Amino acid sequence: MVPTEKAGSWSAEVTRNSAALDLEPGVFTWDDPLRIARSLKRSADTSTRRKSSPFRSAMSMLVFYVNRAGRNLDKDQLRILEHAKEELRRLYGKPVSGINKG
Repeated sequence: MVPTEKAGSWSAEVTRNSAALDLEPGVFTWDDPLRIARSLKRSADTSTRRKSSPFRSAMSMLVFYVNRAGRNLDKDQLRILEHAKEELRRLYGKPVSGINKG
């Protein structure tokens, strides 16, 4: 890393240019959890570069973004992204935690 670069800029680069998934621009800024989940699923299902299952790849990218955004993430957007995790589980037929059921 060049010393003049911000320490967190590598995570933004990963989000923009994932080696495994081609993400739609701004996907993590959308306000519809189902739309986010569907987009991630579509990206994971069509990827030829991912190394794990489509579900794991999609969920990993979502979790990566939430973890890297950390305390700088708006509370409302964090809630939307947490709900998107549940929607992603539903889309792949995985057990839903119950946190956001409904």
